[in-house]
Amino acid sequence: MNSKELKKLDRQHVIYSWKAQGQVDPIVLDRAEGIYIYDMEGKRYIDGCAGLLNVNIGHKNRHVLEAMKAQMEKLSYVGPMFATEPKARLAAMIAELTPADLDYVFFTNAGAEAVENAIKAARWYTGRHKIYARWRSYHGATAGAITLTGDPRRWPAEPGIPGVVHFFGPHPYRCPFGSQDSEECGEKTLEVLKTQIMLDGPKTIAAIFMEPIVGTNGIIIPPQNFMTGLRQICDENGIMLVIDETMAGWGRAGKWFGIEHYGIVPDIITTAKGITSGYIQLGAMIWSKKIWDYFYDHPFTGGLTYAGHALACATGIANIEVYKKDKLIENSAKNGEYLNSRLQELKEKHPSVGDARCKGLWACIELTSDKKTRAPLAGFADSVKNVSVGLTKIFYEHGLYLFSKWDYIFISPPLIITQEQIDDMIAAIDKGLEYTDSQI
Repeated sequence: MNSKELKKLDRQHVIYSWKAQGQVDPIVLDRAEGIYIYDMEGKRYIDGCAGLLNVNIGHKNRHVLEAMKAQMEKLSYVGPMFATEPKARLAAMIAELTPADLDYVFFTNAGAEAVENAIKAARWYTGRHKIYARWRSYHGATAGAITLTGDPRRWPAEPGIPGVVHFFGPHPYRCPFGSQDSEECGEKTLEVLKTQIMLDGPKTIAAIFMEPIVGTNGIIIPPQNFMTGLRQICDENGIMLVIDETMAGWGRAGKWFGIEHYGIVPDIITTAKGITSGYIQLGAMIWSKKIWDYFYDHPFTGGLTYAGHALACATGIANIEVYKKDKLIENSAKNGEYLNSRLQELKEKHPSVGDARCKGLWACIELTSDKKTRAPLAGFADSVKNVSVGLTKIFYEHGLYLFSKWDYIFISPPLIITQEQIDDMIAAIDKGLEYTDSQI
């Protein structure tokens, strides 16, 4: 079947996410290897977003594929009431990598399910109902996770689950309280959050959910003073701190987990994506010891048919082995510095680039129509104009797949990328920015 026939079949039956179905016109992909994906005509593209921020070890890694085959020959699935070697081993490996006493793992199918179960755990543990989450955030598309989400993807799902309250987190480039200094923005945002919690009743709040680095709302990197103060607020008021590492974890931000950049320890971590690099679905909710101790003699009434799926856990084990053997966490940190330097060059060169933010191999270019005033080009939810369609077309023409929306161009290649391949990616981005420059 050729690409034209496949696309016709696809459009007759497949429902795509986040779009009106009549606007969907996908490229038909055939295969992938390393940092590259190939369409049915054989054209090669740099996978500049590592799938959907998950193919961290790159495509077609032989060690992982062989481990998956070996596990399928032995045991693919049993019910979650049974223990298996892959489930036990992967949980132990995760416990070795997570900070402090975050040693207890509940396996899910994805990040959203990990968030759903963390909401329940926080409410049961504290006996409180309210859940705080920041504006400009994304936590998943299921009922609870989408209610926590602080962007327009939440709107069609409203009113959502009860008890969710949103707050302003720090955004140094667009500080909600008028500061253009990162530390001052962190201080002001923290003080407003303290006031909001005081007015809302700290003893009514079960948990605060945060991405350690905001993902698909702009790679917003909180200043240290905000994160340190956030942990202190939680400690002083008996509020649980839940850090959503679905995107930031597994080397994406240059450390095993993004929260390590701040030297604080959450009560729960939720994660997915890079745990298996997308070779098969898997997520996890990870508890600290005090949460474990509570549920040791209180039932945790959460469950999933595929929790601890043997094949998925075997994939996770092999994936972590690749991270370690190939030093991919270190590579993310080192080549992330190089990527950042190249992005700063683009920022200086192009009048449509307002900011370029990077942590590890995870970056965002934020567009502007005026560098001085920081006026948006596309605007929040494309409220001014849509430039992402034109950008995506140019990137494809130059052999690059990148995810862009609103004023954001997201860059998150597989962690195996070399500096030479980063240069190839930057050259294609440079061409796309000529188009956004022309829109000013």
